[in-house]
Amino acid sequence: MPHYNDLSKELQERILDDRKNHRDNPYAFSNEDVLRRNMSHDKNKLLRPAFVRDCEKIMHLPMYNRYADKTQVFSLYKNDDISRRSSHVQLVSRIARNIGSLLGLNTDLIESISLGHDIGHTPFGHAGERKLNELYFGSTGRYFNHNVHSVRVLDKIFPQNLSMQTLDGILCHNGEMELEKYMPRKYADFKIFDEKVEECYKDMDANRRLVPATLEACVMRISDIIAYLGKDRQDAQKLGLFEKEPDFFGGKIGNTNAEIINNMIVNIVENSYGKNYLKMDKDYFEAFSQGKKENYEMIYGNVKVGKVYEEEINPMMEEIYLRLLKDAKSHNKESVLYKHHIAYVKKMTGYYSDADYEENTPDDIVVDYIASMTDDYFVDLYKYLFPKGKHEVKYIGYFNE
Repeated sequence: MPHYNDLSKELQERILDDRKNHRDNPYAFSNEDVLRRNMSHDKNKLLRPAFVRDCEKIMHLPMYNRYADKTQVFSLYKNDDISRRSSHVQLVSRIARNIGSLLGLNTDLIESISLGHDIGHTPFGHAGERKLNELYFGSTGRYFNHNVHSVRVLDKIFPQNLSMQTLDGILCHNGEMELEKYMPRKYADFKIFDEKVEECYKDMDANRRLVPATLEACVMRISDIIAYLGKDRQDAQKLGLFEKEPDFFGGKIGNTNAEIINNMIVNIVENSYGKNYLKMDKDYFEAFSQGKKENYEMIYGNVKVGKVYEEEINPMMEEIYLRLLKDAKSHNKESVLYKHHIAYVKKMTGYYSDADYEENTPDDIVVDYIASMTDDYFVDLYKYLFPKGKHEVKYIGYFNE
């Protein structure tokens, strides 16, 4: 039987008393302390407070629409019940706002980080990310990471003057690296932020060393894992990935998606209320880490999941990368790269910046284009560029066994 914990009576009474007496969390990030590259454009209005503006800027960006057809874990299934990146982002936001609300944190900042954290993700999930990194590094000696690229999309390709607090949370979300305790490392300097971003391009391990600057970003970071741990199991079961029902450890957090979300929220809030850090009990952390390890063994490393990437999608991405790079270096204005990407970005950035997008390096332009693609767009582009190409991906339809 599923088991759902609840907040202790003592903590519930404390939270209600603090709310009744208007005691604010001193560790919550204040709208008044927001930092932007251009502060002259920041007007902290009642109508659109600082991080509400960030949320809306992200949601109205054309790239936000593309979440809907990007793989979360399972590619090439015609199945409306399987998570796409759009539903993952919404679930992260919901979980993070639940935690943040109970802790008295800035939920608008939490939401802006959540909505933007995967906007730079590649098609075909982490498999696509690994292959694009391989190609980019092989050509430039620089690393591609989706969290860093999400910052590039929101701060460089479409420079919308987002707050450093939102951008830092996106950069540092590192959803693959769980911790028992999250302690923010405060700073308020875009020079430091830019150095952190550049270090991730140059140093393979820099991404793992990132520490968020706000408690709100820490909440989003742990919520990223909470959001996918049980949901990916749910999706795998729907697709019949397991020949027999797996025996997940569960432990203190439980096995089902609902249990994991509920019990992790409760334990984090119990251990973190009124503190300047986030923490969970040791046995919860051990169960959480074990659950993620089991997901990697039983789901992400499953041969049924990985075969199509190795045999079809990875070679397709390499062919596309090399073809687009040739067009970028030759400045071919008749190419798909120019007509469907460069011209589009230049038109859109005209609203935000006077910088000429074409001054970026050819490899960066190609990476920007590929990372922006949805799964379907990628497949269609391959067919368009290589009508006689030897690689093909076949979707598993609604009525396929």
